[in-house]
Amino acid sequence: MDTYKPRIADQMLAARLRRKGAVLIEGPKWCGKTTTAEQKAASVLYMADPMRKAQNIQAAKINVKQLLTGDTPRLIDEWQIAPSLWDSVRFEVDHRKGYGHFILTGSTVPPKAEEIFHSGAGRFAKLKMRTMSLYESGESTSAVSLSDLFNGKWEPVVGTSPIDINRLAFLICRGGWPGALDLEESDAIGQAYDYYDVVCDSDISRVDDVQRDPQRVRLLMRSYARHQGTMATIGTILADMKANEASSLSDNTVYDYIKALKKIFVIEDMPAWNPNLRSKTAIRTSDNHYFIDPSIATSALGASPNDLLNDLKTMGLMFETMAIRDLRVYADALDGQVYHYRDKNGLECDAVIHLRNGSYGLIEIKLGGDDLIEEGAKSLADLSADIDTTRMKSPSFMMVLTGVGDFPYQRDDGVLVVPIGCLKA
Repeated sequence: MDTYKPRIADQMLAARLRRKGAVLIEGPKWCGKTTTAEQKAASVLYMADPMRKAQNIQAAKINVKQLLTGDTPRLIDEWQIAPSLWDSVRFEVDHRKGYGHFILTGSTVPPKAEEIFHSGAGRFAKLKMRTMSLYESGESTSAVSLSDLFNGKWEPVVGTSPIDINRLAFLICRGGWPGALDLEESDAIGQAYDYYDVVCDSDISRVDDVQRDPQRVRLLMRSYARHQGTMATIGTILADMKANEASSLSDNTVYDYIKALKKIFVIEDMPAWNPNLRSKTAIRTSDNHYFIDPSIATSALGASPNDLLNDLKTMGLMFETMAIRDLRVYADALDGQVYHYRDKNGLECDAVIHLRNGSYGLIEIKLGGDDLIEEGAKSLADLSADIDTTRMKSPSFMMVLTGVGDFPYQRDDGVLVVPIGCLKA
């Protein structure tokens, strides 16, 4: 049996079990939800077990108490197969003492919302899992802690990032899928292609029992991959798809496909940040587009590590998706969220980590190189200078997060330059 690799979500799950009767873990298939939940569970019900699936669904209709009986925390895996379980768990939590009774895991948003009559407020805590960050997969030295930066701690770091440009290209294409970590490089990349194929050929249709054309899904995901990190409109994506033989598509169809991909946690767009500014600059409010893992984008494009190395512009876009994945994982651990910023004048910030206490950090994401680092530092300085610090806090830190680089350091202007292979929560 493979040794379990600890996840940042482990402590988050433990904390939620201490304060709520039930915890819902959501996220894409193959990201490790069930394995993480199993570490805390005292008993398990696998709703999708082929030998018992039909029986479990029937029991949920006529004798749900039977499914909920077991040592606690009781894990109910792929609970959305029988959406009525939600209200049954909520009712059971109401009539038990204490906390930490149930863990529910799911890789899709339940399609039959009409079968859920109560939000679960006060009974459920949610935990979103993503694919593994470089810290979790053991590829970051963890020399620079975001938590320390938010607490005003920065000390010169001895040691270098272990990730060079060739390794970075591979890590982007491999992604953070737990099952790929111990495989040979070609097999590890194949895992990402397998995931992409399953999404296109079946999962996007199974989410709500609406049959969708796999070829159109591929065209959409390819276009979405090209627009990673942008605010491209549905019309722009549609035009891109029509250029590739999908002339009968409409805006509504594209929107429906994107909505389905969000339900199975393939797409996770990033909302815009709205700070208090000294100027009256209009802030762009559209979401930035991202897949939940960079390997989905490279699979959609059919791009190998060598392809990325031969097209550094595309590699930069794919690296940004990887960086956003890691920052989201780390921000979750700090009780924060990740946003983007752009105004009508073109001033932008790739990532803003905003914590619940109002603290925030500004981050520009660059593949590497002195010119790009200088460009990122200037953007950070311009945005920081426009923030009205009489109405909100000053940034806790400003960082250029790079794909490659020898070591972390602080510039004379105070901006930190940190290779992604040195970062952790």
